[in-house]
Amino acid sequence: MVNENIRQYCYQYAYAKFNRFNNGIGIGIFAYSDLTQRITQLETARQLMEADLLKKADQTPVNQELYMLIEFLSGQFETMEKEIQFIESNNINITFLKDQVEEMQNNIELLKDKVRNNGSN
Repeated sequence: MVNENIRQYCYQYAYAKFNRFNNGIGIGIFAYSDLTQRITQLETARQLMEADLLKKADQTPVNQELYMLIEFLSGQFETMEKEIQFIESNNINITFLKDQVEEMQNNIELLKDKVRNNGSN
């Protein structure tokens, strides 16, 4: 009976050790698969990021050229804006001077008329 109890205890002990070993293997396999899945996700994200960076690097010269063109055109626009303001200022001055010349001509005609009237009296 004692031998039978010892034998049964040994079987239970061996079975418990085997279950722990199996559980450890199961946990190890689960951890390994989870780890490989995470590594795969990170590698995929890295590859996508590299592809995106390469795509952006290909577009950079075009974008730089467009920015340079925009900057050049904005400089031209500022120059033209200043010229337009100068022209408008000249037009105002010309109009003012034209009015003054007409007024002077009228005054000269009035003076001529007065001189003529003085001489005829």
